[in-house]
Amino acid sequence: MKYRLAAVAAVVCVGLVALWQPRQASGQGDGWITLFDGQELDHWNQIGDANWQLIDGVVQAFKGNGYLVSKESYTDFEIKAEFWVDSKANSGVFIRCTDPSKVTATNAYEVNIYDERPDPSYGTGAIVNVAKVDPMPKAADKWNSYDIVAQGPKFTVTLNGQRTVDGAEDDKHASGHIALQYAAGFVKFRLVKIKPL
Repeated sequence: MKYRLAAVAAVVCVGLVALWQPRQASGQGDGWITLFDGQELDHWNQIGDANWQLIDGVVQAFKGNGYLVSKESYTDFEIKAEFWVDSKANSGVFIRCTDPSKVTATNAYEVNIYDERPDPSYGTGAIVNVAKVDPMPKAADKWNSYDIVAQGPKFTVTLNGQRTVDGAEDDKHASGHIALQYAAGFVKFRLVKIKPL
């Protein structure tokens, strides 16, 4: 009987330890770090005046202009981001931002989310001024997933399982912060995670 109670106590202890894990690991033992899971913005700083709000498991904005910028800097990585935009939205996932206080398409790489961009070759699915997309996929009015890989000077972008950038090369920015953009329309993010490579 004592052995049975000891075994049950050991199982309970192991279960409690498994439940208590650092939030950053987010239960993923494969190297992924959750930067946003719909609950809090502890890994981000806000710049600009976009009205970012946490509502019902997403961070969203619909007016102003600005960014959520990661507190940490990254070099080689894979990012997975889930987002929803309306047809008027101008947004993007900026990577390797060299100045976290002023994010631009010249001091970072902009993986665009912009269905109505006047020049669609750098619209949704493209890396602005680095890798064009043809034909440009549409992201409006549905949940989408980006898978972005930056390794050395090479980049790949996959939108909803479709490769939109395949092995593009550029070496202007070796490392930097991640930024989520709001510039127009209605924009929501519900998951952002990163895996250093």
